[in-house]
Amino acid sequence: MASITKRSWKFQDFMAHNANVNCLALGHKSGRVMVTGGDDKKVNLWAIGKQSCFMSLSGHTTPVDCVQFNQLEELVCAGSRAGALKVWDLEAAKLVRTLNGHKYAIKCIDFNPYGDCLVSGSADSSIKVWDTRKKGAIYTYNGHKGTVNSVKFSPDGQWIATGGEDSVVKIWDVRVGRVLKEFQDHGNPVTCVEFHPHEFLLASGSMDRSVHFFDLENFNLVSSEAEVGAVRCLCFNPDGECLFAGTRDYLKIVGWEPNRLYDSVPMHWGRVSDISTASNQLGII
Repeated sequence: MASITKRSWKFQDFMAHNANVNCLALGHKSGRVMVTGGDDKKVNLWAIGKQSCFMSLSGHTTPVDCVQFNQLEELVCAGSRAGALKVWDLEAAKLVRTLNGHKYAIKCIDFNPYGDCLVSGSADSSIKVWDTRKKGAIYTYNGHKGTVNSVKFSPDGQWIATGGEDSVVKIWDVRVGRVLKEFQDHGNPVTCVEFHPHEFLLASGSMDRSVHFFDLENFNLVSSEAEVGAVRCLCFNPDGECLFAGTRDYLKIVGWEPNRLYDSVPMHWGRVSDISTASNQLGII
């Protein structure tokens, strides 16, 4: 792992919604667009560096808790507290699909890096895989006891990592729909999971104030940073040199070889709800 040094941070603040902002994602392809979702039931699109949205997508009837671009930045998906997923075509600026099947709020979504599939996790404890060209879920996975807080596809699209209110991290094989490995190392709910961009490594964050790193070749815990703070969100920087962790009022920069806390940056608006990286951009709400 490369050496990480402290740096100065320059943040640009702007008003994104007329109510609480719950989620954001940066476009993976260009790193120049951002999508946000909020309690105002809106999904807003932004050009990086601009303080006014260039597109506002409506259709949800309850607050939006998760948003994501597909890999080519052609589609945006958003999940709501009513349990519905909505998919918009950005070029046409229109809603192209509403995906129903979850009984309760959708807490997390992620697009497969290849193709038209996405995965969602819900307060109904289920994980569903969808083809955005079809109406119904193509797979439903059950295994968590309680809300599924985080879902992520692996970089090759073959695995899904999930973390739940039951304090468990699970690795699923998408092709056969079974659990490859279950980690029970956290002592409180797992809020977020994140695959390393090019190593067989998975990070997980929890309300137990720790960040864990798991080796996905041997399926074992290889490193842990114990006093990060109650972790709300995680994101590796694009080159994989470090991990960003959002806590109540700090952005923490964490490493694993050796495990250490590199930096702690205060966030003055009170809590960090979500973070996303792409190219040299870092988005925080």
